[in-house]
Amino acid sequence: MDNSRVFKMTFESVYPLYIQKAEKKGRSKEDVDAIICWLTGYDQKSLQHQIDQKTDFETFFAQAPQINPNVSKITGLICGYRVEEIEDKLMQKIRYLDKLIDELARGKSMEKILRK
Repeated sequence: MDNSRVFKMTFESVYPLYIQKAEKKGRSKEDVDAIICWLTGYDQKSLQHQIDQKTDFETFFAQAPQINPNVSKITGLICGYRVEEIEDKLMQKIRYLDKLIDELARGKSMEKILRK
């Protein structure tokens, strides 16, 4: 599978969709930001910088300060694939984020989403 198209998408173009999905279900932009920061290690300022720079997904994850060590606790299906079985590490990180946003939209508590 050629994932290069996804990798070159700007994070800035997908970010509003994450927020929109969350807000449709009564969640907030702050919840989305908390999930992204938990997963990537960005703080609010550095996250906003990545958005402002129109960074692509490949660069966004390459420059992430630290992927959360609890990502191995993120399991289940996203887009028909088990996230824990995705072999391409970059695609797996993107799908981890998708999975966490889905959990937020489904009403899971932040404590469960952030694997506390």
